[in-house]
Amino acid sequence: MDNFILAIDQGTTSSRAIVFNQGGEICGVGQQEFTQYYPQDAWVEHDPEEIWETTLNSCRKAIAAAGISAADIAGIGITNQRETTIVWDRKTGEAVYPAIVWQDRRTAARCAELKGQGVESIVSQRSGLLLDPYFSGSKIGWILDNVSGVRARALAGELAFGTVDSFLLWRLTGGAEHATDATNASRTLLFNIHSQQWDADLLALFNIPESMLPEVKDSCDDYGRCDSQWFGVDIPICALIGDQQAATVGQACFKPGMAKSTYGTGCFVVLNTGAVALRSEHRLLTTVAYRIRGEVCYALEGSIFVAGAAVQWLRDGLQLIGSAAETQPLAESVESSNGVYMVPAFTGLGAPYWDPDARGAILGITRDTGIAHIARATLESVCYQTRDLLEAMRGDGADFTTLRVDGGMVANNWVVQRLADTLDCRCERPQVTETTALGAAYLAGLQLGVYQSLDEIAALWRCESGFDPAMNEVDRARRYTGWKNAVSRVRSTH
Repeated sequence: MDNFILAIDQGTTSSRAIVFNQGGEICGVGQQEFTQYYPQDAWVEHDPEEIWETTLNSCRKAIAAAGISAADIAGIGITNQRETTIVWDRKTGEAVYPAIVWQDRRTAARCAELKGQGVESIVSQRSGLLLDPYFSGSKIGWILDNVSGVRARALAGELAFGTVDSFLLWRLTGGAEHATDATNASRTLLFNIHSQQWDADLLALFNIPESMLPEVKDSCDDYGRCDSQWFGVDIPICALIGDQQAATVGQACFKPGMAKSTYGTGCFVVLNTGAVALRSEHRLLTTVAYRIRGEVCYALEGSIFVAGAAVQWLRDGLQLIGSAAETQPLAESVESSNGVYMVPAFTGLGAPYWDPDARGAILGITRDTGIAHIARATLESVCYQTRDLLEAMRGDGADFTTLRVDGGMVANNWVVQRLADTLDCRCERPQVTETTALGAAYLAGLQLGVYQSLDEIAALWRCESGFDPAMNEVDRARRYTGWKNAVSRVRSTH
């Protein structure tokens, strides 16, 4: 058996596919960006057809770049932007409305209304989540209530709901499979993470028919076969997992207490808590890290909505830079951000604030402020937001000595060093920073028998660079105090 594995990494701003060999090495990559739609303030949408087309194109490019044929691929693993919500027709596969993206805040009023009814504690107890527009539950409800005729069609059993993994699985298998995994299910507000079942009370709360929902399986499982019309041969689909949980697997954070932080469009810190679904006292999320052979591993997660997206905004929105790579020399060209703080609350603030109505700001500008100061403050905002999460985790009893980091932003050495300085914690960057796709590939390999255990996968992890804190405590505290003050200025409730 050829042990090439195709990992589909369907992200928020691009679709990517990577062919890995058995050693976890990258053999071929395909990637394509797609359109972001902002029809109203704090609304974010994608075209499901564009997600599908860019995913297919990326897969074909990756296979070609690897110099192999589709027949050489042993299996496929899929990882995806989580919480993004698609409802489609079971006969045609066509979406009834654009994909509502995880960043979208249109259901903030609905979530506030439910909070006012005093139900957040039971929602949190069962789902591990908070009542926030971030998650899928209120997004599904919005589609059912606001798109003409859709609720009646859903009640008649004509419609299917899925996060992006489910939608891609449906399309790849020609409509044969409507399934998701426990990690993606755990991000919907509809799944009881303790019983590992869709929860009837939560479905009733959001007024969602259970007939719409996918079957929930293990993160590595039999997900059917990719239809031969797409790549010329049918290929088994062996893993589905949400992107942050996939990065946790790719970073081999398999022991309780191990943590990783991924810097993509947003930033997500995931702390392995093992068999214990730890309840946070600091508004972090309790989530499923992975489920393998029926055994659940839980995690604490802190979610930042805007990380790399802030750099993208400097490039595309303000047009201050031509590429993300320009931010490192700009940041290094000045001794400090000169008192400038950038709070990128473009779609509200995530953990630990959970303020959907907060909005972004650049504070501390003077006549001396230049592009370099704004670029540096933007990069620093990612470090400060990460510290917000680690402070919350420390408050819940976590003891951080090392944080494994990955994602596009950590190619920037200045960012990783500033991260170590801000967190007062060693940061380790792996040899393969495409850990999200790698995690999906590892799980597919585990299902196929390419790997026999998580220990075998953990042995493949290699540190490329380690960054130790070098900032003195007085500076660290002063800068972080400035950040906290800046955040207080943009909060919707002071």
